[in-house]
Amino acid sequence: MLIRIGSFDITECWDGVFYKKLSQYPKMTAWEIQTVLDFIRYEQENGRDCKIEADKEIIEAIHQYRSTYDRGVRVPVPTKIEECTACPKYRGCMTDYVCHTSPVENAIKILACGSLLSPVLARKKSVAELRKDGRNAANDPEDYFDYIMFAWGNCQAGDRLVMERKLGRFPDEKDLDAGFEPGVRFFFRYDKLIHHPNAVFEGVLPLKIRNELILKDWLDAVVVPEADRQTVEPFVPEELKLKTHYLRNEGKDIWKWSEEVYEYVRETTGKEDGLQSENL
Repeated sequence: MLIRIGSFDITECWDGVFYKKLSQYPKMTAWEIQTVLDFIRYEQENGRDCKIEADKEIIEAIHQYRSTYDRGVRVPVPTKIEECTACPKYRGCMTDYVCHTSPVENAIKILACGSLLSPVLARKKSVAELRKDGRNAANDPEDYFDYIMFAWGNCQAGDRLVMERKLGRFPDEKDLDAGFEPGVRFFFRYDKLIHHPNAVFEGVLPLKIRNELILKDWLDAVVVPEADRQTVEPFVPEELKLKTHYLRNEGKDIWKWSEEVYEYVRETTGKEDGLQSENL
């Protein structure tokens, strides 16, 4: 795997390359170094070597921090990560929640079985089959399909992927504006989910969970578009009914929807958990 560190549009892993965007390029924070080292460790544990392409001072900073990382010292997640500043309001990723987004038909299956499942378990296909699937546009390695993926709570990436798979192509601006149809979002407190026994930090995503995540034990909220309420509601198990919320989209684009859903979840579940408001 190739790691390129610089001033890109976003941080992402695509076709064997990890593009790591720095929030204050060429300066690299301890958190950003940690994510790169997490990526290297994960890849090496799965039999893949990594090569870094970056400015000399960035490579030196990573090498200098390596002994601290190897001692098991972990940098706490920042309140806001500013590697991606695409969202109009927050200009960064808010880190109190993570979410998993699915199309309505998959959300029904998730609620009915009571768990989020990895692609291997959910689709009942081998990792070799899933890697060759046309949906694997990023050419992810086989082991990636053993995990449930999460984005930060205010991120629009999950809904963008739902639209992509619905359309069978990358959505354009019209698709994400007037033609936008949101998926179902499952929200989890990040500071709780990091303690899941199958949580893995691989440097690209906030985290991912191997195999299965039982909703009743970890879920904070489900947000369903009001237009899909009658379709979804019969499949919501009793223990999740109070955590399932139905919101009207009313023509919002993907950015406004992502913002309002995140704020709704933070307001409703944050009060219950005693969250403070400084993250806003």
